[in-house]
Amino acid sequence: MKMSKQVALGLWLPLLTVTGWEVCSGFGILDPLFFPAPSRLAASAWRLTGTGELGRQAGATVTRMGIGFFCGAVAGLLLGALMGASRRVGRSLEPSLSALYSAPKLSLLPMVMLLAGVGESSRLLLVAAAAFVLVAFHALDGIRGVDRSWVELASHHGAGRWMILRKVFLPACMPQLFTGLRLAAGRALVVTISIELINAPDGLGSMILMSWQTFATEKLYIGVILTAALGAILHAVMRRIELKLVPWRN
Repeated sequence: MKMSKQVALGLWLPLLTVTGWEVCSGFGILDPLFFPAPSRLAASAWRLTGTGELGRQAGATVTRMGIGFFCGAVAGLLLGALMGASRRVGRSLEPSLSALYSAPKLSLLPMVMLLAGVGESSRLLLVAAAAFVLVAFHALDGIRGVDRSWVELASHHGAGRWMILRKVFLPACMPQLFTGLRLAAGRALVVTISIELINAPDGLGSMILMSWQTFATEKLYIGVILTAALGAILHAVMRRIELKLVPWRN
C-alpha cells in the first residue's frame, strides 16, 4: 500500500501533463508539427521499437554511461578514501579536484580527443571524469564527517584498523556516499547525452541530433522523453539499493 502511494505521488504530474497535452492537441490548440500528440508519439515509439532502432540507440547510451560511471565511481571512491585517510594527500589534491569539478566537461572533449583519439575511449573518459569528481568529493566529506569519538571508542574495545574501517567508517560514510553516487549517475547520463549530441555515431543523443536536423519531431520527442525516463529509472534503482544497504537513513 505504501509503495502504491509513492508511485501515485510520483506519477500524478507526468500523467496530468500528458493528458493536458493530448487534449490540447486534439482541439488544435497545439500545432501537431511542433507538438505531436502523445498518442502519435506512442505509436511512433512502438514502430521504432519494432524495427529495433530504439533499442539499439538506448542500449548504446546505457552501455556508454554504465561503463563510464562504473570506472569513474570506483576511481573516485578510492581517491576520496585516500584523501580522507591522509590530510596531506587531501590538502595536496583537493585544489586540483576542485578545478576539475568546475571545468565544463564538454570543453575538455577536444583535449581528450587529442590524447585518447576520436573513438569510444575519449567519450568514456569524459563520462568517467564526470562521475569521478562527485564520488571523490562525497567520499572525502563522508570520511571527514565521521565522529572521531567513535573511532576512539572502537579502539579502546580492541578493534583493529580493518574492524574500525568496516564497522565505523563504512557505515558512517554510506549515506554521504550514496548521495554522491546518485548525483554522479545523473551527471554521467547528462554528459553521455551531451557527448552523443556532439561526437558519437549512435546513442540517444545522436538520435536526437539527427531528428532535429531532419525535422523528425516525433522521433526527437521520443529521444528526449526516453532520456528523461532513463534518468528517473536510474534514480529509482539507486534509491532502492540505498534503502537496502543504508536502512538506518530512512
